Amino acid sequence: MDKGDILVAPYTDPGWTPLFPLAAGLVTEVGGLLTHGAAVACEYGIPAVVGVDGATPIIRDGQKIRVGGAQGFVELLE
Repeated sequence: MDKGDILVAPYTDPGWTPLFPLAAGLVTEVGGLLTHGAAVACEYGIPAVVGVDGATPIIRDGQKIRVGGAQGFVELLE
């Protein structure tokens, strides 16, 4: 993962924490407001949308996306 990439994963747990300083955003398939990914993203000030069913098979590596954390959307740009 490079600095400025958006982390797209099925879920996160404490083992993923070293990736958050690099991330420009977070999308996970499972989770809610109090899950690990949402809480850590909030601490780092990065937008996060969690609970996105099917995110990992739909969003391809290197694909450009927009993450609207406050609004709760993920937009595919390509």
